[in-house]
Amino acid sequence: MTKIDALPEPKLLHLFDVLYDTRSVTRAAEQLGQSQPTISLWLGKLREQLGDPLFVRTPTGMAPTPRAEALITPCREVLESLRRLTAWEIGFDPASAQRRFRLCLSDASHITLLPKILEHLRREAPGIRLEVARIDGNTERALETGEADLAVGFVPWLGGGIYQQVLFPQDWVCLASPGHPRIGGALQLDEYVREGHVFVSAGTGQKLLEAALARNAIERQIVLELPGFLGLGAVVGSTDLIATLPRHIGETLAGAHGLRVHACPFPIDTFLVKQHWHARYHQDPGNRWLRMTLSTLFQGAEPR
Repeated sequence: MTKIDALPEPKLLHLFDVLYDTRSVTRAAEQLGQSQPTISLWLGKLREQLGDPLFVRTPTGMAPTPRAEALITPCREVLESLRRLTAWEIGFDPASAQRRFRLCLSDASHITLLPKILEHLRREAPGIRLEVARIDGNTERALETGEADLAVGFVPWLGGGIYQQVLFPQDWVCLASPGHPRIGGALQLDEYVREGHVFVSAGTGQKLLEAALARNAIERQIVLELPGFLGLGAVVGSTDLIATLPRHIGETLAGAHGLRVHACPFPIDTFLVKQHWHARYHQDPGNRWLRMTLSTLFQGAEPR
């Protein structure tokens, strides 16, 4: 592998980042506010310094070489470090900021929280780029290293060095089709046990549901198991199956698919949806702005 003698200047790294996303010299020039000859000149310098063509022309655009694929993550880490340094020195102005934020979200939050977050960012911080990752066993390390800025959801296993702030509480509901042939008014426990169910394996609160079922000696008839909430509303609306899930995602799906929301006929422990961040970035102006944004959007009462 060719050794890089010196780190390319920030404008060249920024070009690398933009060109990797756009796969087009023309669109990269538009985004960077430069002429195409200037972009071509910069790309030539970048190729020389990194010892690789980096991007080659194909019928579908400028395709990255294997070396470009290997370098894009380190490049973005350097750019993010530079952005953080700049933000620390001059503060954070969302209206003019050019920064990438990465959020770790639960599967349900992609449907319930993300649209409202994105709507706000597009209006108040149009230069912000948002990336979303799943909440998993890597989340704590991602927060510590700065790979992720915030984790939002029910994440009780996060360890020391992690700050947290409550956004809203969650209880549980059941969803059924409005034309369900056997469920009319309030959902009764015997009906719950008798009916077929959709089981959604995603969701960090599922252990609370399973514990409540065991505690009440309830055994569900699982007819369909889904890895996430995508498609759940359509399935419940077109069958006689029912689903048990947190209220926010339940009411969101009910509103989108015309479903009926029922109170659960047995108690399930509630939980708190929180935002989490690492102590290393507690004073980072951009991180603080993002946390304030989420608390303004969601804190105090469950968003409906």
